[in-house]
Amino acid sequence: QVQLVESGGGLVQPGGSLRLSCAASGFTFSSIYTLRWYRQAPGKERELVALITGAGGFKNYADSVKGRFTISRDNAKNTVYLQMNSLKPEDTAVYFCNANAYTLRADYWGQGTQVTVSL
Repeated sequence: QVQLVESGGGLVQPGGSLRLSCAASGFTFSSIYTLRWYRQAPGKERELVALITGAGGFKNYADSVKGRFTISRDNAKNTVYLQMNSLKPEDTAVYFCNANAYTLRADYWGQGTQVTVSL
């Protein structure tokens, strides 16, 4: 059974840091898969936060998180990470990881982890 399980969310004060993890099971994080982090705040559409290509050679970020968030992947551990620094209240959302392999017609989602940035 294919699963993506996010962890690492929680409550943090503005300016703080969190590291999200997304562990995959039931399939292998080969270089075919592009990995993405999305987030969805209450009343808003889901937005792409960051992506990393198969071998980790290309990364891209939403303008709102550039310079603060870093995406990385460990294919040996079947895990993708999102390091979030200098967090702001507007970063509050449910964060989802996604693994997509167009050539395999594979598109997998995790269940999400809540990140709340507040005093």
